[in-house]
Amino acid sequence: ESERTQAGYFRSTPIVDEAWQVTLANATALQAQTILFQCPASFKQTAENIANLKKFFRRATREQINGAPLNFGWEPRGEWDPEIVKGICEDLNLRHVVDPFTAASVTPDKVYYRLHGRQGWRYEYDDAELRELAATLQAASRVAERGEAPYVFFNNVRMINDATRFQEILNEKP
Repeated sequence: ESERTQAGYFRSTPIVDEAWQVTLANATALQAQTILFQCPASFKQTAENIANLKKFFRRATREQINGAPLNFGWEPRGEWDPEIVKGICEDLNLRHVVDPFTAASVTPDKVYYRLHGRQGWRYEYDDAELRELAATLQAASRVAERGEAPYVFFNNVRMINDATRFQEILNEKP
C-alpha cells in the first residue's frame, strides 16, 4: 500500500502520525493558539471516518503554548448532520469551523468563521456583506458571553483587504 493511500482521513497510519508531529512542531515554533483541521468533501459522515476522527483527537496532545493549551478547529465539508457534528465537537472539545454565509456554527461558544468567498476564492466581499458578517459575529458573541474569543479568517484572494475593511467596520462606533 502506498503512502498516498495511507494519508488522510484521520487514519491511524505512520504517515498521518508523522504529519501530526510535523504540524505540532510547527505550531509550537510559531506559538500558534489554534490548529485548523479542514476536511475535503470526500471525508463523508461514515462510521469508519467518525471512529478515526475520534481516535485521532483523543490521542492528539494539546500542547501548552504560552501557558495555554492548543485549540483545535474542525471544518467538515460536504454533507454532515449538524447534530452529529455538534456531538463530535462537544465530545472532543473542537471548534466547529464554518463559513457563516453558508452554515451556522454548532459551537457558538467557540466561534471560528472561515470565509472562502461566496462564489469561490476569487470573491471580494462588499461592505454590506462585511456589515452582515459583523452583525452575525456580534450576535454569536452575545450568545456565548462566557465563550472563547472568536476567530474570523478570510480565505479568499482579497483576504487582506477584506479583513482590514472588516476590522474597520468592527471598530466603528454604533
